[in-house]
Amino acid sequence: MLTTRMWIKIIRTLCAVTLAAPFLTGCWDRLEIEERAVVLGVSIDKVNMETAEKEEDEISHLRGTIPAPGKGMVRVAVQIALPGRIPLGPGESGGGGGGSVGKTVWVIDVVGHSLDDAIMNLQQQVSSKLFFGHLRVIVISEAVARNGLENINDYFRRNSEVRRMAWMMVAKGQARKLMLAAPPLERVPTLYLMSTLDEGIRMGKFPKDYIGIFWSNVSKKGQEGFLPYVEIKKEENVEIKGLAYFVGDQMVGVTKPLEIAGYLGIKGINPAGYRVFVQLSNPEQTIMTTATHRRSKIKVQIKDGIPHFTIGMGIELNVEGKLSDEIQINNPEVLRMIEEKQTEESVKSYYKLIKDSQEKGSDYFGFGEIVRAKKPHYWNKRIKTAEEWGKMYRNCTFDVKVTLKVRRIGMKGV
Repeated sequence: MLTTRMWIKIIRTLCAVTLAAPFLTGCWDRLEIEERAVVLGVSIDKVNMETAEKEEDEISHLRGTIPAPGKGMVRVAVQIALPGRIPLGPGESGGGGGGSVGKTVWVIDVVGHSLDDAIMNLQQQVSSKLFFGHLRVIVISEAVARNGLENINDYFRRNSEVRRMAWMMVAKGQARKLMLAAPPLERVPTLYLMSTLDEGIRMGKFPKDYIGIFWSNVSKKGQEGFLPYVEIKKEENVEIKGLAYFVGDQMVGVTKPLEIAGYLGIKGINPAGYRVFVQLSNPEQTIMTTATHRRSKIKVQIKDGIPHFTIGMGIELNVEGKLSDEIQINNPEVLRMIEEKQTEESVKSYYKLIKDSQEKGSDYFGFGEIVRAKKPHYWNKRIKTAEEWGKMYRNCTFDVKVTLKVRRIGMKGV
């Protein structure tokens, strides 16, 4: 017969087990990595309606059930990592170029009325659950970007698996080609796209613009977003062609490659890494310089009811080489001439870059955010919204002042 003391011990034991139970069941919802379809990259293209409707008859999970949206359809391709095929060290095989995409990743594409619809159609064809926790690159064709990214941004922002450190980029031509590329320098193609941009930041050739930063800029009242504009070349390498800039979620223009340096200079982003030719008195007297450091300060005033910006920039240069032996670059007068000539050309390029953005109504520099911060009363009274700032930005005036200084001429002066 159980005594009172024994019953108390039994009750205490049962209570302890009950309280500990939630901490002892951590594996109840586990999902092995081999049972996941790990998506590394996604591309999105516009598609011909006749072709899309034919494919949709075969794969869509919605076909014939409810009326489809009237918008155009998209083709979505994904790069899925193959379990056990991703090399973990330099000594392992299974990478490199020459059509090696199929060795490490599986590229599959579907069509849909929206991105969400296409992903659902894709899930119908893949046995494992699609997992976006390791998604690193989203490539959008220029045609899709100019049509608007509202649905694309909405889908990825709602998906809690998508990292804000992933890259979104706009491709010249078909975006799907970048999913199929197999560059020799990287065993996993998507990682090559990612490293191209990451290295561009480290070398001073591209600003930091992860997908989270892009979404943040798009949400601001006084700034528009931009994305890297890329093109795939003959050897399946990727070239950064410029900045694709937006108004809201719609792409409205693209810069030239060298104009990326103009954006970096206006924003004062370091390190600096672009090289340019400087012509002195005649075409034969040409040298090449490289920027090594930038600094920038932007002030705003209200003149005649319109914001006026004064941009002061200081840039340090190194002389990289010369095309003629007649140029004595160890001569202080020659160095002063180099500074004056490059200053003149730099000011022209900065004005042109700002003017082009004003014509498109896209303030991807963030001048509007400076007005909001420094002139809040003016903003709250005259502007208030992103739409009104887009109109006001077209009429803003600018004064650009550049100071260039040659710091080094290399190991050989003559």
